Formats: sequence, structure tokens, C-alpha cells
Amino acid sequence: MTMMGLLHSVALSTQFLLLFSSSLFTNCLTLNDSTSTHHHGCHQHENNALLSFKQSFIISKSASYNTFSYPKTCSWIPTTDCCSWDGIECDELTGHVISIDLSSSLLYGSMDANSTLFSLVHLQRLDLSDNDFNHSQIPARMGDLSQLKHLNLSQFGETTLSGEVPTQISHLSNLLSLDLCSYIDPQFDFPLINRLQLKESTLQSLIQNSTRLEQLRLNFVTISSSLPHTLTNLTSLQKLSFRNCELYGEFPVGIFYLPNLTSLNFAENQNLQGALPASIGNLTNLALLALGDNSFHGEIPQSLFRLENLEQLSLSYNFFEGQLALDMFLKLKMLNALGLSVNKLTLFSQNRNVNVTILPPIQSLGLSGCNLAGEVPTWIMNLTTLSSLDLSRNNLQGEIPYFFFRLENLTVLDLSHNTLEGQIELDMLSKLQKLTSLGLGGGNKLYFLEGKNSSNVTFPSQIQTLILGSCNLVHFPNFTQHLQELTDLYLSNNTIKTIPSWLWNKTTLQTLVISNSLLIGEISPSICNLQSLVVLDLSSNNLVGMIPSCLGTFSRSLQVLDLAANKLIGNIPQTYVKGNALQFIDFSSNKLYGQLPRTLVNCRMLEFLDVRHNHFNDSFPFWLGSLPKLKVVFLSDNQFHGAIMCPLKYTFPQLRIIDLSQNGFSTKLTSEIIMCFKSMIISNKRQLDFKDEIYYSENVFLDIDVVSFSMSNKGVVMDYLGGQYLHHMVAIDLSCNKIYGEIPDTMGSLNGLVVLNLSNNMFSGSIPSSFGKLSNLEVLDLSLNNLSGNIPQ
Repeated sequence: MTMMGLLHSVALSTQFLLLFSSSLFTNCLTLNDSTSTHHHGCHQHENNALLSFKQSFIISKSASYNTFSYPKTCSWIPTTDCCSWDGIECDELTGHVISIDLSSSLLYGSMDANSTLFSLVHLQRLDLSDNDFNHSQIPARMGDLSQLKHLNLSQFGETTLSGEVPTQISHLSNLLSLDLCSYIDPQFDFPLINRLQLKESTLQSLIQNSTRLEQLRLNFVTISSSLPHTLTNLTSLQKLSFRNCELYGEFPVGIFYLPNLTSLNFAENQNLQGALPASIGNLTNLALLALGDNSFHGEIPQSLFRLENLEQLSLSYNFFEGQLALDMFLKLKMLNALGLSVNKLTLFSQNRNVNVTILPPIQSLGLSGCNLAGEVPTWIMNLTTLSSLDLSRNNLQGEIPYFFFRLENLTVLDLSHNTLEGQIELDMLSKLQKLTSLGLGGGNKLYFLEGKNSSNVTFPSQIQTLILGSCNLVHFPNFTQHLQELTDLYLSNNTIKTIPSWLWNKTTLQTLVISNSLLIGEISPSICNLQSLVVLDLSSNNLVGMIPSCLGTFSRSLQVLDLAANKLIGNIPQTYVKGNALQFIDFSSNKLYGQLPRTLVNCRMLEFLDVRHNHFNDSFPFWLGSLPKLKVVFLSDNQFHGAIMCPLKYTFPQLRIIDLSQNGFSTKLTSEIIMCFKSMIISNKRQLDFKDEIYYSENVFLDIDVVSFSMSNKGVVMDYLGGQYLHHMVAIDLSCNKIYGEIPDTMGSLNGLVVLNLSNNMFSGSIPSSFGKLSNLEVLDLSLNNLSGNIPQ
């Protein structure tokens, strides 16, 4: 090529490059602007589909919990490009809608099974979380969105989606994340009645088809099965959350081999069991491990202390055992929350100086019921970031260390149920200006002193929970009058005689416990001003007069009503409103009379009913058998009479303990009556090891030590103190009545029975050989009857 030709070629090439680069620059501008103007524009049918979807909802300020929520669909105007609408993202090349984010958009309405939403087949992301879908079901057509990679239908507060999760969800084979959680505000922890349900077969199919899942969150979705072992095949999993799903059985240890896990939450399944394998040390990316309130057992493996990225560790309310040095947990450099409460652990602090410079940034430390003994570990004073400290239910001794009052970030301090002693003065606590929860009572030998100038002390005004049981209080603490945010007040085991009238204006109160004190006089009807009450316990006092009639109707939130061991007279409240939340009712050991109100059938959440040691005169309340959750019924030492009968639709589906002793029942015990108690037939041991939320709930704050019951045997009354006995107790006590005839052979089918007392009746005939099937029986009393024949082998 000549020099001129070469120059000409270079000139052409340069011109081409300039044109190309100019074109490229123009295209870049177009692409960069496409996020706002969308060069290709929204497809008309997708535009119409979105507008139609918008029209199916109204905007409601109460539909979203997020404080930053706003109505995103307000920008959805027909005359504008849908790709520019708030919450909408389109593909830059095709213009198809690929993402809809309407989270916290104040939407109220029902999910339409034939919604135009399901025509948007190019969708890859759909987020409808934190809206109110009015308890409607997830439409089966959700499975039509086959390109979905991210689906978020999570809700806050009381579940607003209900019914069965459609099996079509499992057809979404491209899913990377699925969130169907219900997130509960701990201040309003009411029972979730309308929960989503997920069949085991649907879960299995989902795991089988959506093999690329990275995040799977199903908190508060009722699954009621064991965990599929195929979960261990999801090797891309990073976050796995199945909190409170009613899971049971063995936990698949293969999950601890999934290499990418950063978050693992299986808390509050109660009957989920297993041991932590040493392989947990392989999860080097793990930041959150939440296994609290289950039935895990065995020792905590040493490999756990190699997880350097661990930030939150919750193993509370399990059966972990063995001895552990608290200092081991201080090796977890990133740890900010540690919960080990209520296990079979014995924790101790090693006798050496802890290096303050390497302490983790712990903010929450839960060590309740960990057999800690001796003085409070001094290294706690160096946890300057600590905001929540629970050392309750241990064997800690000595005076409360003064360094507690220098931990300025403390919001929760619980030292109750130890053997601490000494004086606590109001002005000491005033140094903790961030405090919202304080527990000092129960077992300690403390003297709480307000001081002469208590009105001048700036006590933390934002206190919500105050536990001052066993603090030698002779009158109601005056400073509580000024606590505007008080929600939970415990003053048990003091010598308080009167309740000041200003307490009835504390409308924020959710828990009021003044048991085992010296309260006198009548219960003021003004108590029914406290319409937010969840727990009311005035048991073991000297209260007289009648129970205020409004206690059956005043609060839809009340779960625990305990007025036992007083001197109350008259009828119990006759009206219980539909939709009430009552789970626990104890009117025992009073002077009450009349009949049990039939409106108790409106207490659909009721689990425990105790009216022992009164003067009730009524027939057998068979209608209680329609209550779906009723587990414990005590009617003993009254004047109940007549036949014990059980019509077909009143079957006591969950009954575990029934005590009808010391009454006037006169009837023949038939096989039909025995089948009233068929819930005592146990098909596997798991059914015996149930944990009842009402006795374990940290939000209800019912002290399980106050839950007690007694069963008599050969005239000796055995007291079972503490709710833990209710976990395995299955009992029938029909003693001291006028029941006659032969003992039905079907009694032997109730193989879950632990206590059976048929003494002091008029039974005749022989002892059924079927009693040999009662393999869990610990107490059997057939004395003082007219039985004959041989005792069966």
C-alpha cells in the first residue's frame, strides 16, 4: 500500500472511530436516561394490568406498620409511562415490567384470585409486604409468574393473609428468595388465629423445584410436620427462618453442613429436637443462630466458639446440658446478643482476669436459670455497650454490685429470683436513665427504699416493666404514679394492703400481678378501666366481696385471670364476649357459688380452668368440651352433681387433666364417657412433651412458679408446684363421688395417663386387665370401692 493510501485508510478509520464513539456516547445517554424516561415505553397491556390491580385496593393509614410507609400507587397515573411509576421497574431492552415493590404502601383489600397482576408474566421481583390483605388467601395463580426470583408477602402484626399456601408456589423454580413471614410486635403479642398454613407436601415440592433458593423465610406459618431432610440439598441457602411453625421431630443435622449459611432461625417450635453437632463449626459465615424455645439437648460443642462472625446466638429454653465457662463466649469477637436462659447448663466464670480489650460488643445478655452461683461476675462491668441483662433465676449472692448503676446504656435489668440482699435506693436506679425494664423481686432479700425526697428523684420515666416482688414493700410505690409508659407491674410477696385509686388510670397496663400479699377490701369496679390488660393476678390475698361483673367483658386482650385464694363471694362474671383472648382462669379457693356461666364457651382460646374449693352447684359442664384448646379442668370440692355425659359434638379435643373429685356426681361410668377423654390416648411420646405457651411465654410474663395443682392419693394431697409439671401430666381424678357400675375396659386405652384416681366411689366388678396398657401410669388409686376378683397380672 502507498503512503497516500495508508494515510487515506487511517483517515477513514479515524472518522469511523469518531462516528462509532459518538454513536456509543449517544446510546449510553439513552440507556442512562432509560431509568427515568424508558426509551421503549411501557407496554399498554401491562399498563392497564397495573391500573386494574391498583383499583382493587383502597388506601388506609392503618394498613401498614412501617412508620415510613406511604401510598406508592398515588403516582400511578394513566397518562404517564408505567415504567416511571413509583415501585415499578422495567427491563431496559424490552420495556416489560420486571419488578413491583409495593411494600408498606398502605394498601387495604383482598387478594383477587383472578387479579390482572398475574398477567405480568415477565415479573422477576414482587414485594407486597406490610399491607393489609384482609385475611384473604394467596391466589393459586401466583404460580403463573414463572420468572419470579424474589417473592415477599410478609406481614406485620396480626396476619393479614390466611388459609393454605397454594401448592402452585412450588412451581416457581427460579426463586432465589421467598418470604411469607408474619412479624410480631412484641408489645402486642396476641395469638395468631388466622395463620397461613403450608402443607408438608407443598414444602417438599418447593424444596425439590426451587433448588437455587438463597433465602427462605416462613416465620409463623403453620407447617405442623417434621423438617424435610431435602433442605440439605439447597446448597445456595444463606438465610433460613422457620420461627414458630409448629415443627417437631429431629432437626436435620445436614443443615449444619450448608456452607453459605449466614442466618439460621428455628426458634419457638417447642417440639423440634436434636443435638448440635461439631460440624456447626464449619458454618464460618454464620451471623445469626436462633434455636430458642425448642427441645434441643446435649452439650454445646466447642466448635461453636470458632464462629468468629457470629453476632446473635439464642439457645434459651431448651435442654442443653453440661458445664461451660462464660469466658468462652467472650471469644466470639462479633457477638452482640447471647441467650442461654432456662437450660440444664451450669455456667461459671473462670478465676482469672478477663482481657477487657477483647470483649465482644455484647448488647443483650440472657443468662436466666443457668445455675450461676456466687457473686455477680465482675467482668460484666466492662460490657459498656450492654443494653439488656437478664441474670434472673440463678443462685447469685451478696449485694447488688454498684457497677450496675454505671452501665448507662442499660434498658433491661432483671436480677429477680436470686438470693441477693441489701438495700436498693431509688436514687441509685435514677442513674440508669435509659431503663425500660427492671426486675428485682422473687427470692431475693432486698429492701426497696424510696427515700424521704422521692418526689425530687428523676427516676427513668420511660419504665415499662417493673418487678418488685419480695422487696419488703408495705405500701404501693409512689413513684410508679409518674411512670406514664408502665405496661407490666409485679408486686408479689410483699405486705401491701391497699391499691391506690390512681392505678386505675394507668390505661397502658398490660400486666398487673399483686399476688401473695395482704390486700384487703373489695376489688374496685374501676379495674375495668384497664382495657389493655393481658395478665391480672390478685391471688392469695384477703380480698372480699363479689368479682366485678365487667371482668368478663372489659378487655379483648386479657389472657390470664387469677383471683384464687381470696374470700370472694357470689357468682362469677356471667358474660364473656366473643373473640376474647382468655387462656387461663383461676377462681379456686374462694366462697363463690351458683352455676358456671354458659358464656364460657366464647373463650375459644381457654386452656386452663380452675374453680376448685368453692360452692358451685351445677350439673356436669359438658359444653366445655367444645373449647378447642382446653387442656386442664379442675372442678373438685364443689357441689356439682348428676350424670357425667359427653354428647358427640363436645369431645374435649385437647384435654390432659380433669379433676371432678369431692362432688356429688352420681352416674355409671360408660365407654362413651371414657371416649370424652380420648385426647389422653398417646400415639407417640412427642404428644406427652408438649410445651404450653401460656406457661413459657416471655411476653405474657406469667411466673410459672405460681401455676400449681394438686392430686389426691389415699387421702394424701400431692401438690405439683410450677407449670413444668403440666408438660407431661395426664390425669383423671373422679374420687369421692357416687359413681357406680363396672370400670369400662376402654379405660385401658387412655395410655397417656400418669395419674388415675377412682377411689371412694361405688365401683363394682373386677379390675380391667386393659389397665396393663397404661404404661405411663405413676399413680393408681382404686381404694374404697366394691371391687372384687383377682388383681390382673
